[in-house]
Amino acid sequence: MNVRLRDGIEIPFGDGETFVADATRPAGDVNFVSHAHGDHLYDAPPETALWSETTAELAAVRRADEPVPAGGGHPDVRLLPAGHIPGSRAALLEDGNRRILYTGDVSTRDRFFLSGFEPVEADVLVVEATYGRPSYEFPAQADAEARIVEWLQETRPTPLVLFGYTLGRAQELQRLVERSRRDGLYVSTAIAEINAVLERCQDLAFDAEVYDDDVDLGPDDVLVLPSQTTRLAFVDAIVEATDAITAAFSGWAVDDSYRFQAGVDAAFPLSDHCDFTELLDLVAAVDPETVYTQHGFADDLATEIRSRLGIEARALKRNQSTLGDF
Repeated sequence: MNVRLRDGIEIPFGDGETFVADATRPAGDVNFVSHAHGDHLYDAPPETALWSETTAELAAVRRADEPVPAGGGHPDVRLLPAGHIPGSRAALLEDGNRRILYTGDVSTRDRFFLSGFEPVEADVLVVEATYGRPSYEFPAQADAEARIVEWLQETRPTPLVLFGYTLGRAQELQRLVERSRRDGLYVSTAIAEINAVLERCQDLAFDAEVYDDDVDLGPDDVLVLPSQTTRLAFVDAIVEATDAITAAFSGWAVDDSYRFQAGVDAAFPLSDHCDFTELLDLVAAVDPETVYTQHGFADDLATEIRSRLGIEARALKRNQSTLGDF
C-alpha cells in the first residue's frame, strides 16, 4: 500500500486509479474534499469533486472567484460524517478485500448541531494528528460549554468580542451566546455568509445581525469575529471605545500560553478535533493493520500508537511512500 503525502494525500486503489484527498490542485482520478476549511479546500478546482452537498455550497462562497466542481461519486468510496464541522466527511475506500479509511479532520464528540464520527473497521487508517500529543486533553464537552456560558453571564454588563474560526467555531459561539441570554449578537460579514449557507443546507437558524460601523456595541452585546482578526486595528478601536472584553476559543487553549499568543483577555478550550485520548480510541476502534498519521503532531502520534496500541504506525512525510521509505 503506497500512501503518499504530496499535494494532498494520494492513495492508489482499484484498477490503477488514484484517490487524492484535500489537495490545493487536485489531479487524481477521484478528488475528495473532506471539508471547507481553507487548509483543506482547493486553490485550483478540479472538474469534479467527491464531497458533501454542504461542502460544495460552502466552497461556492469561500472560493467565490473559482468555478464550483461538479459533484461526483465512486462505487468503491463511501463518505461518512466526520464530526468536525458541518458538511465534513471521512472517506472509506473498498479496494478488493482491503478497506482504507481517510478521516480528514475528525471529532468523535457529539456537540451543538454535530454528531461525532463513528469509527468503522479498516485495514489501513490515515488519521489526522492535530492534537496528537498526550498533553492535549480537552475537558468534557458539557463542562466546557457550561463554563463558557457561565463566563458570558458573569461578565455582564460589559460588551464582549469573541474570536473563532469563521466556519464551525463561530456558529458554535453563537449558540453559546444564545444560551447566555445576552441582549445583542453581532457577527462579521464573512461569518454571516457562512451562517446563510448553513441555514440553507443544514436546517439551522442563527439570529445574529451583521456588524458594521453604524453599530454601537451596548453593555450586554456580543460580537463574534474570525479568529485571525484578534490583533487588527479595528478590533483595538472597538475595545477602546466600548471597554469590551476579548476572548478566544480553541483546543490550543488547554495551554495557558495560548491567551497571550492570541492577544486576548480570556481563552477557553473548545475544539472541533479529537483530543489525544480520543485519537487513540478512534485508532483502537478502527483496528487497522497499519496507520498513517498526518496534519499536526504526526510523529508523536505515530510513536504513541506503536507503543500503546502495538499497531504499525508511521507519520507521512512529503513525497515519501510506503512504510519502507520512513
